Parts: sequence; C-alpha cells; structure tokens
Amino acid sequence: MAALTVRLPDDKHRRLKALAASRGTPLNRLIDEMTTLMLAEFDAETRFRLRASQGMGKEAEGLALLDKALHKQEKNL
Repeated sequence: MAALTVRLPDDKHRRLKALAASRGTPLNRLIDEMTTLMLAEFDAETRFRLRASQGMGKEAEGLALLDKALHKQEKNL
C-alpha cells in the first residue's frame, strides 16, 4: 500500500474530517471510498468513449438496430 501526502486548505481538511466523523469512518477510509468512486466514473467514461469511437460512422446502422429492437419489444407487450 502506498502513502500519499495531499495538501489541502485547513477549512477543507476540517470539513472532510467532519464528514468522515458523521459517517463513522476514518478519514483515510473516506478518501479511499471517494477515490474509488472517482476512478469508477473515469473508467466508465473511458469505456464509453472507446466504444463511441469504434462506432463512428455507424450511427445509422445503430439507430436502425435500436428501432428494430424497440418495435420487437412493443409487439411482445
């Protein structure tokens, strides 16, 4: 496990400590949870952008497939 030193304004540090205390968790765990969420969002955006780039120029085909799937679903209802 790595150690990381982060410089924060005193007010922000106090607020983070208060947030951690209100959740009954240590500040280190709070920061770990926050970074996990941010990394998950980053990974999802990265995957989305990759898939979008692979579909460039295929918009009409994709919309036609979506339309076909929606009409098939409507028939089954």
